[in-house]
Amino acid sequence: MTRIDWFVLVATLSAIVGLGVWRTRRANAKDYLRAGDDLPWHTIGLSVMATQASAITFLSVPGLAFEEGMGFVQFYFGQPLALIVVSAVFVPIFYRLKVYTAYEYLEQRFDVRVRTLGALLFLIQRGLAAGITIYAPSIILATILGWPLFVTNLIIGVTVIGYTVSGGSKAVSQTQKLQMVIILLGMFVAGGYLYGQLPTSLHEVASLAGATGRMKVVDTHLSWNSRYNIWSGIAGGFFLALSYFGTDQSQVARYLGGKSSASGRIGLLFNGVFKIPMQFLILFVGVLLYVFYVFVPAPAFFNPSTLARARAAAPAEVAQAEQRFDEAAAERKRAAEAALAELRGEAADTGARARFAEADAAVTAARKQTRDAITAAEGDAETQDGDFVFISFVLQYLPAGLVGLLVAVIMSAAMSSIASELNALATTCAVDLYQRLRHPGDAGAAGVRATKVFTVVWGLVALTFASVADLFDNLIEAVNVLGSLFYGTVLGLFVVAFFLRRVGARAVLVGGLVAQGSVLVAFVLTDLGFLWFNVIGCAITVVVASLLQPLMARAS
Repeated sequence: MTRIDWFVLVATLSAIVGLGVWRTRRANAKDYLRAGDDLPWHTIGLSVMATQASAITFLSVPGLAFEEGMGFVQFYFGQPLALIVVSAVFVPIFYRLKVYTAYEYLEQRFDVRVRTLGALLFLIQRGLAAGITIYAPSIILATILGWPLFVTNLIIGVTVIGYTVSGGSKAVSQTQKLQMVIILLGMFVAGGYLYGQLPTSLHEVASLAGATGRMKVVDTHLSWNSRYNIWSGIAGGFFLALSYFGTDQSQVARYLGGKSSASGRIGLLFNGVFKIPMQFLILFVGVLLYVFYVFVPAPAFFNPSTLARARAAAPAEVAQAEQRFDEAAAERKRAAEAALAELRGEAADTGARARFAEADAAVTAARKQTRDAITAAEGDAETQDGDFVFISFVLQYLPAGLVGLLVAVIMSAAMSSIASELNALATTCAVDLYQRLRHPGDAGAAGVRATKVFTVVWGLVALTFASVADLFDNLIEAVNVLGSLFYGTVLGLFVVAFFLRRVGARAVLVGGLVAQGSVLVAFVLTDLGFLWFNVIGCAITVVVASLLQPLMARAS
């Protein structure tokens, strides 16, 4: 990066963090734990969106579309309906009871055991996911500076821990509002600049990408093993979003700080309207990247440090694989030009589009051969490079200033999401475990101190897990898989609490434990698409609790 880029990056991040900390410099206990109960709906809406849209979104999603296409957008099809349900059912109850965490309600409805189970399941999955969230922006610094990922993980983690400890929930929400504005501006600029570099129109982009299946947005085929289709997106996505926005403290905390129940509802519905279009546009940036690299020479492997090590370890084998890739890419470019000529009516070649698809398949095979050569050269090398596609384009092709802005966008997304997660993990530990189980009534300044300590502890846990995050194929999928393993069970606890008033604590506790065990077994032993785990976990919790309640009632 140039000096201009570094100036833009440092100035943007310093302004965001500095303003957020300054505005919350006199935060009391309510500000620290509940954001002061005075946030307007637009701050809540942007904060909710910023919490969900982590750096992983802007690193992994374009890379996912680059390799596989637009189908991932189906993952969000159930979210608008889920947000309507959360706004109508969850938000009014949480506001009426004035809870600090969602899991407090479980004790009021059942008992402390069910509250503890819900809190522990949240802590496990969100604590692990926070590690992946830290790892994602570390890729940027590692790529820019050539530092080991361990060092960049440490820099990101320590920075965010300090920033989160300083201001608590209110600082997180106030800062996220500014971060989301920068994120949307930066992605709009990146997409516009990328499109301006293409020798094609939008119609031609869609035609070329469509020939390879990358423009297939909706898959109506019902396959239980498919990661993304309309059925898993609507059903599994609905249950996942319902649990995420209704029971995940990292999101619940965002709307609990509103001026009123109406502010929280409007902020959530704002996300229901804009989330799918936003994800569609981010995915389309990945499609634009794919078409861009059809006409511009692309590396056979997008992780430069891994490629450099493989070249040094086995120069002849890797060079041969790269040569095969370059030849296949050159043939694909010629096929693309022929396909565009047919589309524009400049040539009567009815088979050009099909030949382009065949040439693209050959490029994909050559990329795989390169990965195999890298694995042969370095047995422990990470060969999934999709998370590096977008950042490679940013660093190599964007002009000075824009590079710094786009890096600031990804870093802002990372900071906002990590801060929300660490604050939620710490608040849940302090309120649902420390205060409730060990020191009842220990509130105020003592509670804030405990929350700060837990923030540091969970930051260290996340840093530890971040050190193994490169074992996952795609970071955005890894986060969602982790969530799906636990969200269904937690949601089941709340569904029983809200809608099955006759079911008691013992029945729902056993139902939750059976459901969680069943989901983990199914994950290990089957190839079921991960979105279905959200449905299974919720259904088993509800069914088992409902069946056990009459038996337990008679036994007592």
